[in-house]
Amino acid sequence: MWAGKAIALSAILVAIAAMTPAAASAWAPASQAKITPGVQTDTAGGQCTANFIYTNGGDVYIGQAAHCAGTGGATETDGCDAASLPLGTPVTVSGATQPGTLAYSSWLTMQQTGEADPDTCAYNDFALVKLDSADVALVNPSVPRFGGPTGLGGPSATGDVVYSYGNSSLRFGITQLSPKQGIVVETVGDGWSRTVYTASPGIPGDSGSGFLDANGAAIGTLSTLAVLPTPLSNGVADLDHELQYARTQGGLLGLELVNGTEPFRPNLLQAILGG
Repeated sequence: MWAGKAIALSAILVAIAAMTPAAASAWAPASQAKITPGVQTDTAGGQCTANFIYTNGGDVYIGQAAHCAGTGGATETDGCDAASLPLGTPVTVSGATQPGTLAYSSWLTMQQTGEADPDTCAYNDFALVKLDSADVALVNPSVPRFGGPTGLGGPSATGDVVYSYGNSSLRFGITQLSPKQGIVVETVGDGWSRTVYTASPGIPGDSGSGFLDANGAAIGTLSTLAVLPTPLSNGVADLDHELQYARTQGGLLGLELVNGTEPFRPNLLQAILGG
């Protein structure tokens, strides 16, 4: 009797796995995928670079910065006060056949819940775009040129090496300028963010792009491009903090980062040359 139940349960689990987009077999081959971390997103004219792929149950999302949907000026960076387009706003995702939908915004969530912590308000800059079901088969979660992510990373220390892939249209399609290697200068905001220098620095349109640590783990998302007090530096929000907030305050209890199918290759020259 128990053997029969075990076999039945096993069959059910196999069937569920087959239906779950997070299963490795569900993703397009990396060499053929049209939608990956690093593609451009456009939210009513707000151009950004996507960071990573996420799942929540059967839904598949691509991440961007919350300020990509902002409707105020570039200096409005406090997510507890800054204006934003509403959830449900269509988002153009490069490579997709259908518009995605703005499904979560840390800015809107913080305003709805009355968030008062100044560090959270200043640095929680994360949004999710739900991909149309017709486009899920076009997705691969691997970061272009570098591979990974290999999981979710932890806190950074000064001097840690990081990697990123920016895809601003201001580079005019010169993809050799997209891979970046950098170093953590400091951690700020009670762990909510880190200041990072990269070569080359992030530019407008790179906002939202993902950062990997030396082991290929996803550690953050590009939130700000600083002019002062540290010129040409990047403000990189902590991804673990952002995901925890989305789960506890945004109601996305099952939200998970999807690991890449390609191995992590921490070689900037190789990434630039496309090898």
